[in-house]
Amino acid sequence: MRDAEGHGKFGGVGSLRNAGLRFCLLVSVGLFCLGPVLWQAVTSVKPDQDLVRLPPIWPDHATGSHYERVLLESPLAQSLANSAIVAASATTVAVVVGSFCAFALARLPIAGKPVILGLVLATSMFPPIAVISPLYLLMRALGLRDTLVAVGLTHAVYALPLAVWLLTSVFRQLPSELYYAARVDGCTPLRALLTVLLPLARPGLAVAALLVFIFSWNEFMFALTLTASDSTRTAPVAVALFPGLYEIPWGDLAAASLLVTLPVAGLAVLFQRHIVAGLTAGSVKG
Repeated sequence: MRDAEGHGKFGGVGSLRNAGLRFCLLVSVGLFCLGPVLWQAVTSVKPDQDLVRLPPIWPDHATGSHYERVLLESPLAQSLANSAIVAASATTVAVVVGSFCAFALARLPIAGKPVILGLVLATSMFPPIAVISPLYLLMRALGLRDTLVAVGLTHAVYALPLAVWLLTSVFRQLPSELYYAARVDGCTPLRALLTVLLPLARPGLAVAALLVFIFSWNEFMFALTLTASDSTRTAPVAVALFPGLYEIPWGDLAAASLLVTLPVAGLAVLFQRHIVAGLTAGSVKG
């Protein structure tokens, strides 16, 4: 009995030690990942005189002057609104068009589906720098230069292959019996998609929408090339233009970077449940 109690005691100590090590490891990984964000947050509330001190110090008194400058004295607020409009438009177009394309490739009798999917994937392999010149000439010829329409349309087209590939996999994982049952009940393919398959594919749609939104929100090269004024620039371009000719406003840059990051981080937290369900859908088969 004593040996059993001793074994149980040492086993409990070992379990606590392992749990403590796991906790320390998770905290270390979390600090490593969040370290740059935390440093940006500290920098954004430092007074100007503390930004150039060596070694860097924690501020004795936090200030909100950097946030006031970037929101009230710079075009960042307009750029954030532009980014929201462009990202929302690109996401809507890519997800809607991608849903129809993915449904056709997943359920309709179409010849050469692997070839079509391969061509869709091939179109996304071109780096932006390879297509930016003809794209610029095309948008200028169409009279869309320096407009949000040009940026949103470009983002939607460039993100469409990702949406098609992801949603094709989502529709293939849905039970085919549901689609055929809807057809037997008299539904057209379009009605079966809208009333039966799309509600079941909401986690996958949420994942596709969030990935497209993040791509459009963070995209820089297309937005820089296709816009030329503060009224049409997106947030990444506005932040890149913050440094002046003779100085770099580190505090303003940190504040602007956090303001640009918060919307995407908030969406990820808000749709976390759908994202996990969409990414793990079909990974376990009954």
